[in-house]
Amino acid sequence: MECERKTKNLTFINFLDVGEIYSRLLDHRPVIQGEIRYFVKEFEEKRGLRELRVLENLKNTIFETNEHVLPRCEQAMHDNLKEAFKRLQAANDMIHRLQEREHEEMKLQADKLMAREEKCVAHWEELMKEQRNKQAEVDEEHRKAMERLKEQYSEMEKELAKYVSF
Repeated sequence: MECERKTKNLTFINFLDVGEIYSRLLDHRPVIQGEIRYFVKEFEEKRGLRELRVLENLKNTIFETNEHVLPRCEQAMHDNLKEAFKRLQAANDMIHRLQEREHEEMKLQADKLMAREEKCVAHWEELMKEQRNKQAEVDEEHRKAMERLKEQYSEMEKELAKYVSF
């Protein structure tokens, strides 16, 4: 019996050729291709539904944004820009006033500086005039002192001349 089984197996092996054995045992392409087709079909169906849902949600979001959010944002932006513009104008006015004050202060400082400079120049001229007057007085006193000394020396010479004649 065992021998019969072996012969049957050999007959079966002879009956099938090597290519069939290879394709049945080692070539899994047909099975894999079927699985791939099934996976792709399922994926595309699920993906298509998911994409439809995503597109529908996107359409709803865009509609909501256009109808409600965008007008509110525009109004808020308009209101905030008006407020910001008012604040900027107020700040600009304050800066302008500060610049005017600073300009006036600088003008006052410049006027004070010019007045001090004129005062210093006048004082210097007065001082120089006094110095010239004092110099003239000292020169005059010196000249008078020199004349007195000359007179005194000439008198002393005359008196000496009296004593020399002895």
